[in-house]
Amino acid sequence: MTCALCSADVPLSDVPVSGGPDGAIAAICETCQTQIEGDLDPSHWRCLSSSMWSEDLPVQVLAARLLTRLADHDWARDLSDQLWLDDETRAWVENVAAVVVHRDSNGGKLNQGDTVVLIKDLPVKGAGFTAKRGTAVRGISLVADNPEHIEGRVEGQRIVILTQFVKKK
Repeated sequence: MTCALCSADVPLSDVPVSGGPDGAIAAICETCQTQIEGDLDPSHWRCLSSSMWSEDLPVQVLAARLLTRLADHDWARDLSDQLWLDDETRAWVENVAAVVVHRDSNGGKLNQGDTVVLIKDLPVKGAGFTAKRGTAVRGISLVADNPEHIEGRVEGQRIVILTQFVKKK
């Protein structure tokens, strides 16, 4: 068998396609699965021009979601514009929780409970002090709906900190 997305003739894994009927799966290769879970290589995904027309609905849903993630490329927008989906399938495509990834000033991924260091003096509004550059903030919390905000304790105060002003320790 070949990968439902890229047609590679390699070992396949059954990957669940969330947001739709229970048991909805697509048989895809490790390369496609790894990229779906992480960063996308646009040149690999030109294969969507054929897989988006699959008669297998989970494959169509994956293809539509990938085209949405690649929307900053003209070819992906063109393909997405060509793709017609009935209302039920379109709702399935859109029924996926957005993945919010918090990154520090160097692009490193931040996780709940990490320790970060401030890279700039930050005046703390309403608290009357300045959090100094080099201050370690231990046990940070991630703000679920905003990838640019984290929370942590500085000088005994719980404050919101912009991720662009921290680096992971």
